[in-house]
Amino acid sequence: MENKLQNAGQNSIMDSFVKTDDILKDMCGIIESSQKAAHQAVNTLLVQRNWMIGYRIAEEEFGGQERSEYGLHVIKKLSKELTNRYGKGYDRGTLYRCLKFYKLFPEIVASLRQQSGAILSWTHYRILLQVEDKEARDWYEKEAAEQTWSVRTLQRNVSSQYYYRMLKTQKKELVENEMKELTASYQNDKLEFIKNPVVAEFLGFSQDTNFTESDLEKSILSNLQKFLMELGKGYAFVARQQHIHTEKQDYYIDLVFYNYILKCFVLIDLKTEKITHQDVGQMDMYIRMYDELKRSDGDNPTIGIVLCADTDDDIARYSVMHGNEQLFASKYKLYLPTEEELKAEIETQKAMFYLQQKESKEEETEE
Repeated sequence: MENKLQNAGQNSIMDSFVKTDDILKDMCGIIESSQKAAHQAVNTLLVQRNWMIGYRIAEEEFGGQERSEYGLHVIKKLSKELTNRYGKGYDRGTLYRCLKFYKLFPEIVASLRQQSGAILSWTHYRILLQVEDKEARDWYEKEAAEQTWSVRTLQRNVSSQYYYRMLKTQKKELVENEMKELTASYQNDKLEFIKNPVVAEFLGFSQDTNFTESDLEKSILSNLQKFLMELGKGYAFVARQQHIHTEKQDYYIDLVFYNYILKCFVLIDLKTEKITHQDVGQMDMYIRMYDELKRSDGDNPTIGIVLCADTDDDIARYSVMHGNEQLFASKYKLYLPTEEELKAEIETQKAMFYLQQKESKEEETEE
């Protein structure tokens, strides 16, 4: 068997395999090595693809001289054509980021044939594009690669001005230790790559909502979806865990409906912890984005509902953009469930969920 592996050619998985007396340990090693190899391969191809897209747009945009208006037209047309042909992942924002990537990192793919697998992911570079200071950007890129920062760790460090704090402090070790402590949970997320919506779109896969919902959330949302549809007040289901991307983060709206009586979208977000001002602000962002991207001329303003399934207190809060409060009070409440109805539904589903969990544990104990 060893000879067969040696003669298999250059293969990092086979080259690194060492048989032990523990078959489970060997299996885990094989699986994790293959996942890592696949991860690196997709990372490299995605970075190369987006650099090449940026290069080609730049060639078309400039053509020897700057033609910004023509460049805008090209990107708009390309986005429409590519989306029709390949689906999600080719909106104008993404194409602009590819162009910026090519301009800010011209050396990344100077020679595609020489490109190694040890490369940051496209999502890492997408975060680095937020950093306008070249010295800071180069430092974050170097540290992220050498310290194997996860995407969330890099985003946290960029957002918290980690580079500038390290530059100013006399006690670098204390700042670094604090950073590592605050990002420890991010670094331990082995499924981060699989959960990445950019990778899912690149591979042509649908995003798996199992990764973005806990068992309790899935139970509540599944039944809440049925509850609203059964109200008989004009609800049509649109999407679940709908992906919303901003420059700094990926968000998921738990449930999206369209009410054809009110002629508006209804967004629902569930929190398993107490509602904060940030949660309400996040919903307001969803509403703004939905009104900008999805709302048609004949539609009324989007309405958002933030639900809390905290173990101590179940509450519901309606979120409406400033200036729409009167419309909400006079019209929307006729067709939206009351806060009391939503609270009662959450309490019912939580009670059923915990009862099922208890019964399952009792059955396991008996076995």
